[in-house]
Amino acid sequence: MPEDRPPCPPFTRETALKKVQAAEDGWNTRDPHRVASAYTPDSVWRNRDTFVRGREEIVAFLTGKWEREQDYALRKNLWTFTENRIAVRFQYEWHDRAGQFWRSYGNELWEFDEHGLMSRREASINDVAISEADRRIHGPRPEEEHGVDFPLR
Repeated sequence: MPEDRPPCPPFTRETALKKVQAAEDGWNTRDPHRVASAYTPDSVWRNRDTFVRGREEIVAFLTGKWEREQDYALRKNLWTFTENRIAVRFQYEWHDRAGQFWRSYGNELWEFDEHGLMSRREASINDVAISEADRRIHGPRPEEEHGVDFPLR
């Protein structure tokens, strides 16, 4: 029997905002096992052009991602929600091994089971090369900015 991962559906605006912040906080740890624990054992992902199924594949995918995307720092914002689904927009910054900085923009569609575990994640993402001077995300979001929309630019 799976443990509950609150907040659980059905979502309200308040609980959807908490779920989005929890996801942002988890991904900013860059710990593939911790992140994978928020998904059902048979979770299905589409991440750009990659399809992933299950926690083992999630861990492998994220391990490779964070080896390539160094100093990864993420911001997620609630777009909308229903009873067991949440849509977010996000931005994250990182640099590659050659030192080129990138800002990645995207949208995610999430579906949750009754225990609050994500059973489906679909992510569309685009990357824009930036200079180090243009960076604006430097680590996890300060607590006073939780729930605050991050500017799109």
